[in-house]
Amino acid sequence: MNNPTPMQKLLTTLALCASLILAACSTVSIPGQYKIDIQQGNVISQEAVAKLKPGMTKSQVRFALGTPLLVDVFHQDRWDYIYSIQRGGQERQQRHLSLFFADDKLTRIEGDVQPAAKGEPSAASPAAPATPSQPGTDAAVPIPLP
Repeated sequence: MNNPTPMQKLLTTLALCASLILAACSTVSIPGQYKIDIQQGNVISQEAVAKLKPGMTKSQVRFALGTPLLVDVFHQDRWDYIYSIQRGGQERQQRHLSLFFADDKLTRIEGDVQPAAKGEPSAASPAAPATPSQPGTDAAVPIPLP
């Protein structure tokens, strides 16, 4: 038998290292691999939306929900709150809430989060958001103000 030459050893080692590096870039899931939760935007809970009342000023709304993620320069009377979460490599879920103002007073809410009815316990919390919109559906649902 032939003993491998130093050049053959080097080529074998390089080929092995290259295959390991390429395998690390694969999209195949490794059993037991931990994937972090990715949250972006403002957490929109039913409790926070239930605090909104018609006629609230912009500063009162900002206190209740936080600073909006999007404020359109050309439409100063519309605020958009967007929240998305992707838990452990699962499909991303997104929620959207649009607030409309007239004369710096809240007039209308549109989005996919609805306030809980009075006396009804809410299942949503910041750690467990309410029902998010389904992927591919961007239709805004008008939320009547009480």
